[in-house]
Amino acid sequence: MAKRISPESQHTVMELFNLEGRVALVTGGAGLLGAEFSRSLCQAGANVLIADIHAAAAEDLAQTLSASGYQALASEVDITNPDSVQRMVQVALKTYGRLDILVNSAALDPKFDPQNQSAAHLHGTGTGAFESFPFESWNQALAVNLTGAYLCCQAAVQPMLAQERGVIINLSSIYGLAGPDQRLYQRSSQAEPQYKPVYYSVTKAGILGLTRYLAAYYAGKNIRVNALTPGGVYNGHDESFVQAYSARAVLGRMAEKDELNGALLFLASDASAYMTGANLVVDGGWTTW
Repeated sequence: MAKRISPESQHTVMELFNLEGRVALVTGGAGLLGAEFSRSLCQAGANVLIADIHAAAAEDLAQTLSASGYQALASEVDITNPDSVQRMVQVALKTYGRLDILVNSAALDPKFDPQNQSAAHLHGTGTGAFESFPFESWNQALAVNLTGAYLCCQAAVQPMLAQERGVIINLSSIYGLAGPDQRLYQRSSQAEPQYKPVYYSVTKAGILGLTRYLAAYYAGKNIRVNALTPGGVYNGHDESFVQAYSARAVLGRMAEKDELNGALLFLASDASAYMTGANLVVDGGWTTW
């Protein structure tokens, strides 16, 4: 049986959360939550590689963080492309010499805020109805949300094995735990009912399976793999959506975009050193009912 850490060797709480000298890679790092995660990891002392398919947005964020005195670098990546993913990891290794933390935040997420109201139609998914959901859109979502995470884990774990240390955090969703309440997405003014599409629940449930598999697979290798499951995050949604969503949450509101940062930092740091294969749910009580 492994020995417990002696009191003399224990760290203070603040020391446990300190990431100085560590290197973190955030996919989807310029997105709504990815940008928050990148900033939080920087603030905790990590060197952060902000990886995103939107290269300009990643570069802008990296420059903003660097101007504030943090260590941040941007990298363009297509997580559905194995070669692109390998290049992304090599950027981290060539720049910083190691890779300690991978945050798989990149995903296709059919949002229903004003900024993304027409995204489903623009991306060819129509109303999101299951009966007519396009096969091509299904395959694309699997490639990004599930295969992309698989490829990133596979590439990032190589240096982690060599270092004999590493942390992987996979982003899931409450819709990986429970089916969407489709009534939230429908309005009397719509010509056709809108739906949260099937791929989102399926891929986010798959992320939890991937997390548990990898945690067990790397038993004894000092590589921890956990999932972070957010609830709905407010991003300018209309009042009717906010009210309907909030009625489903125990705390009676949506999350603010910075309210996942503490949980992310906990999983990335030694504060969660005795956690692997777990799913940390931060949903305002949505899945409690």
